[in-house]
Amino acid sequence: MPWFSYREGVLHAEGVPLSAIAKAVGTPAYVYSVAALTDRYTALSEAFAGLPALIAYAVKANGNLAVLRHLGSLGAGADVVSAGEMQLALKAGIAPNKIIFAGVGKTADEMRAALRAGNTGILQFNVESEPELHLLSQVATELGVVAPIAIRINPDIDAKTHKKITTGKAENKFGIPIARAREIYAEAMKLPGIKPLAVHVHIGSQLTDLAPYDATFARLADLVRELRADGVPLARIDLGGGLGIRYDGETAPDPRAYADLVRKHIAPLGCELALEPGRFIVGNAGLLLCGVTYVKQADAKRFLILDAGMNDLIRPALYEAHHGIVSVAEPAADAVYAPADVVGPVCETGDTFAEERPLPPMQAGDLLAILSAGAYSAAMASTYNARPLAPEVLVHGDRFAIVRRRPTIEDMTVLETQPTWLDKAAS
Repeated sequence: MPWFSYREGVLHAEGVPLSAIAKAVGTPAYVYSVAALTDRYTALSEAFAGLPALIAYAVKANGNLAVLRHLGSLGAGADVVSAGEMQLALKAGIAPNKIIFAGVGKTADEMRAALRAGNTGILQFNVESEPELHLLSQVATELGVVAPIAIRINPDIDAKTHKKITTGKAENKFGIPIARAREIYAEAMKLPGIKPLAVHVHIGSQLTDLAPYDATFARLADLVRELRADGVPLARIDLGGGLGIRYDGETAPDPRAYADLVRKHIAPLGCELALEPGRFIVGNAGLLLCGVTYVKQADAKRFLILDAGMNDLIRPALYEAHHGIVSVAEPAADAVYAPADVVGPVCETGDTFAEERPLPPMQAGDLLAILSAGAYSAAMASTYNARPLAPEVLVHGDRFAIVRRRPTIEDMTVLETQPTWLDKAAS
């Protein structure tokens, strides 16, 4: 993560010392790098140079409006899985004709909102099931419009990633079995209000091996040829996302090698392309800045108890995910590292960021950075234990700004009301 490095004994985000951010904003706080976002988006864009590819950023990875606005300014579209995410993308300035609506549970209200977005409607719905296809047909017909669709194909390919983030195996809830694709497209061609113009596939998240992509794209290319022979006017192929990043020594895939697979299998078909990266762009562009509240020495363990908890960053508790953890103050060259369990203040044993992690001597008040926390981190945060969401900070060169403030308890309870009969009920 070259955008986060030690300078003059302090870990910096670009040109800003994290200690200065902690002093101004408090901890815990998420810190994102504009340079990192730009670098990762540009690396992917350049890998696909010469191909008609839309990079539709997966909003679910990190939906901060400033992040979305910056990516939109670079040319990104948006892959959304709810009407709320669609509204975030629109609010950030991303045009409706660059928005793809995915997800297995679209409601009729969400379909209406997407069909009306910007008075033109969105670029594409990724349809996941026959019931969804029929509901979308009904909604579009009622509105007197036509819904442009891709059908998501489940190729039954093992992405070789964590079981909770694999999406392309037969037992997963996503998509139409590839064996039924021709049948479902034939049905879609007959439905009013439906325009089948694309095919979609997404096999999982955090892939570091390109072999599953190779197999998927080969299978997908064969299917596209069959569908065209059936008369389906396919003009776009949506390849999903899933490119992994380095968390714990993995070798992250080179986007150029990924693009070479697309050129090998998909480009000869002459279609427009859509990509749905999320983690690849934002994962290593952010960290969680936190403070040590206590150092607790138990009989057999040293615990570093942080002011950040699983409500701020749930990935270790949910996925057994590894995140690098480093001291903000650069350790001395001769510092003696010793194992420590890094935990939070939430009243759950699962509120653990790392076990037996070698760390230098620490004391209360010291600052730590939990790395690779730009994706699926703030986006998955909660207010469990009535803990406020961590603020988010965006760094650009030697400047930084709070792009989402820490809420107060008044903010957190503004939606709550007290029924007038409550006091009487207790008497």
